[in-house]
Amino acid sequence: MIDTHYLTACLKALVETPSPVGRTEPAVALADGWLEDLGLPRAYTRRGVLSTQIGQGEPRRALAAHLDTLGAMVTGIRPNGRPTLRNTGTWAARFAEGARVTVFTDRGALRGTILPLKASGHRFNTEVDTQPADWDNLEIRLDCNDEDAKAVQIGDIVAVDAQPEFLDNGFIVSRHLDDKAGVACLLTALKYCRDNGIEPAIPAQIMFTISEEVGIGGTHGFGPKVQELVAIDNGVTAPDQASRDDAAIIAFRDRTGPFDMPITRHLVDLCNANAITHVRDTFRSYRSDSAAAIDAGWDLRVGLACFSLDSSHGWERTHIESLIQLTRLIVAYLQSDLVSLPGSKY
Repeated sequence: MIDTHYLTACLKALVETPSPVGRTEPAVALADGWLEDLGLPRAYTRRGVLSTQIGQGEPRRALAAHLDTLGAMVTGIRPNGRPTLRNTGTWAARFAEGARVTVFTDRGALRGTILPLKASGHRFNTEVDTQPADWDNLEIRLDCNDEDAKAVQIGDIVAVDAQPEFLDNGFIVSRHLDDKAGVACLLTALKYCRDNGIEPAIPAQIMFTISEEVGIGGTHGFGPKVQELVAIDNGVTAPDQASRDDAAIIAFRDRTGPFDMPITRHLVDLCNANAITHVRDTFRSYRSDSAAAIDAGWDLRVGLACFSLDSSHGWERTHIESLIQLTRLIVAYLQSDLVSLPGSKY
């Protein structure tokens, strides 16, 4: 059985640990500690991407999930002393309004709230409703005195509170489930393999990238013999999408085009062979570590396996059942052979 207590404990710790792009070290340290607890080796690229390996010999396949999340950066200071900000990663200003945040300054962390410029209904009346939701119309109200607020400078990183809720009916509501839920699934799959004495069929490299939200997460760090990459990330639960809360999602294409068809069909076959609840889907406004690896010129065949995620890059929600099914798929993939093309020597 998948250890759901471990899965949710890892996920809760991760979402409660701020790791916006540019300041991912605390979340990386968490993952490093869990890998050490599992008795697995750890390695780092020069940019700080964490990886481990299971199986004997040089890795021939890789799985990747990203530890970085959406965030923001201070871009200026208004005459009233309140910082202006801009998004880091692609997310809408309408989801920033009202968010509780931490601003990481050179002198320490300050708490605050992202507010629209016209925030008081008693002052601005209906203008509160007509002000466009735009990053130019936002500022941070700091919860400190004016002297302490002077510590804030242009370039300070802003982390948005996750505000996680783990409901008894299995729903999990939180910011930053993208992709900390995927990281938790990967870690839980590794724990399952250790607890059950499972050796992977093919030596595998497990990567925890740190800049996927700005498009460069999976651009480097793969072993020289890695020929397959499956990214673990969020599916799109929304109107006109097939993704659903009780299933793993096998992505057949994203905005860059189709994924490797033999890899994708192999993931579907593994689901069918192991009674893993799954759906097939395509994503039109989406890219992942797989796309970044291809764009960077890696000679890899890539796929994408996902958990359900409603309101991605906004007020996100998933369900424990989707995470369980995705974890089962990861375990099955690790126990499977390489996917070969007809006539290929590999």
